[in-house]
Amino acid sequence: MTRIRAVAAVLVAAAVLLTGCKDVNQPATAVPQGVAAVAEGPHNAYDVLFLQMMIGHQRQGLEMLKLGRDKGVREDVVNLAGAIDVTEAEEVDRMSGWLTGWNEQATGSDDHSSHAAHGGQAATGEEQLAALRNASGADFEMKFLNLLIAHQHNAVEMAQQLKTNGQNTTVKQFAERIELSRTQQIQQMLVLVSG
Repeated sequence: MTRIRAVAAVLVAAAVLLTGCKDVNQPATAVPQGVAAVAEGPHNAYDVLFLQMMIGHQRQGLEMLKLGRDKGVREDVVNLAGAIDVTEAEEVDRMSGWLTGWNEQATGSDDHSSHAAHGGQAATGEEQLAALRNASGADFEMKFLNLLIAHQHNAVEMAQQLKTNGQNTTVKQFAERIELSRTQQIQQMLVLVSG
């Protein structure tokens, strides 16, 4: 078994254990230590597009997560928002670094509909964010969790598209980690919504 397969098997086992126990006091993190600082090797236009779209997606998510940290009522919700926030901020820096290393821009087109054919997802609308900003208490938490579940589901779909269409090994491994971690986060949030 190759080292990559061994690591993947450990990550899958961890995901099963985490989702099986549904302990929302232990938020899932998205990028384990050891993610490459440089995305060496060949890459294609889809790798670039994925990173650009994911940076935009996560920057928007960071705005939601700040609201979750500041306005969450339950400690579990505040802790989850804080853990995801730290991880996704680091991911944005890492992805920006990869693009810079490839002499590519860190941002692409803001027209998310133009990316629909290659995995681009609709961005969370300003109207939804405004409603979140204006909500409070239990109403805020329900809106926050539901919006973040949808947001993270979009990240899973984008990562799945990259695994099929991308070329760079480092970016593909990163997409696998995104898929796994966001799936874990969604499971944790579903527990919080039902609780």
